[in-house]
Amino acid sequence: MYPLPIDRAGPGARIAYRGSIGVVLLLWLLPLLAILLTSVRSLDDLSAGNYWGWPSRIDLLENYRAVFTDTPILRFMLNSLIITVPSVIGVLILSTFAGYVLSRHRFPGHMLVFAIFVGGNFVPHQILMIPVRDLMVQLGLYDTFAALIVFHIAFQTGFATLFMRNFIARLPHELFEAARAEGASPAQILAHVVVPLLRPALAALAILTFTFVWNDYFWALVLAQSDAVKPVTFGLATLRGQYVSVWNLISAATVVVAIPPVVMFFLMQRHFIAGLTMGAVKG
Repeated sequence: MYPLPIDRAGPGARIAYRGSIGVVLLLWLLPLLAILLTSVRSLDDLSAGNYWGWPSRIDLLENYRAVFTDTPILRFMLNSLIITVPSVIGVLILSTFAGYVLSRHRFPGHMLVFAIFVGGNFVPHQILMIPVRDLMVQLGLYDTFAALIVFHIAFQTGFATLFMRNFIARLPHELFEAARAEGASPAQILAHVVVPLLRPALAALAILTFTFVWNDYFWALVLAQSDAVKPVTFGLATLRGQYVSVWNLISAATVVVAIPPVVMFFLMQRHFIAGLTMGAVKG
């Protein structure tokens, strides 16, 4: 049967497979390694054009200390947290409600509603730029945290609803029948039966949504203008000078900015993998 498991292939195929994995992994990690090296380079190295060679001097403490003392990175990271955390909570709540209704309750037009949620994922961001900006201006939300929070919740809920609807639909039907036989209302079923079983899905969705919102740059550029509202992705762009860019500090700031999503993933890794693989096999 195709594809043949690699452990049943010949010695040459196994060696080529392992070698190709190493090559692909190296190519994938090469930009990250370059950023890590640049983040500890001295300014003299960069001025001399030493971008890819081994640094002549390791300025680890100096560069990372300068990120926090010479740049407003903490202010931008706080802005990102103010935007990201409410967005993730809002997406989880709305997608859980919508996924539960669309998966367990049949009403006229429920498939049309589900299709609208799914179809929204295929709308290009760029064509929404002007209408969304004009809407936020009319509502008086432009250049506020609320504008970014509301948009991220609205935009991410489509994918999240698709994810949660499919997850809830795979739960055993007997659980819902037993709860109804005990006289539980739909709200009680959701709170006491569905939500406790959704922890893997909620963890996976929280990590994905957190990463999407935290790394967003496009909508920060469209909906934010002042430094008091700009998230950290936009803040990184402001570290570049008009004529000279201190790339070692920019690289060090990039590493610092990448830490929160990575930490969140490792803290919830077990639930994340369980949430993505739930329902992947029968039984």
